[in-house]
Amino acid sequence: MRERGPRHHHQKEESRGNEDHVTTIKGYRSKIESELSNICDGILKLLDERLIPSANAGDSKVFYLKMKGDYHRYLAEFKTGAERKEAAESTLTAYKAAQDIANVDLAPTHPIRLGLALNFSVFYYEILNSPDRACNLAKQAFDEAIAELDTLGEESYKDSTLIMQLLRDNLTLWTSDMQDEGADDIKEAPKPEEGKQ
Repeated sequence: MRERGPRHHHQKEESRGNEDHVTTIKGYRSKIESELSNICDGILKLLDERLIPSANAGDSKVFYLKMKGDYHRYLAEFKTGAERKEAAESTLTAYKAAQDIANVDLAPTHPIRLGLALNFSVFYYEILNSPDRACNLAKQAFDEAIAELDTLGEESYKDSTLIMQLLRDNLTLWTSDMQDEGADDIKEAPKPEEGKQ
């Protein structure tokens, strides 16, 4: 039986191989980020130029402003430095504008108002690292909806109660995980379908 020679680990080659992988992955990542940026920018342009200006009813205005905030938030999730700061500021401005209208025109149980509160609170938690603000906003939205549960229309009952459940899930998660920032399973509002008009 022939003896095998000792196995040599060529660490230099291995580490160079890893560097090549890292370079390839970084290349893919920046390609995907650039595609995502273009998609978000296209949607934001459509929102600013067509959808928001032509929205007359309170619910559609809130829906489109919320969507504008959502897409700026998606940009803030992967941008860095000044671009991230700018995306975060734009998110805050859009969500606040939506919130101002929602608080006047929409019932606390309205699914679009609840979806806005849900995503706005996620923004505070994930992008601005403000768990207290996130919890306060989510709790206030949940409590106000509970207080007016009798105003819940039959057609939006399912949507509203689902979002209320997600608000409560996030509150539970955030209050229990605030020490170790374990925020992996954060719930946010379903994508645009939730804003049926």
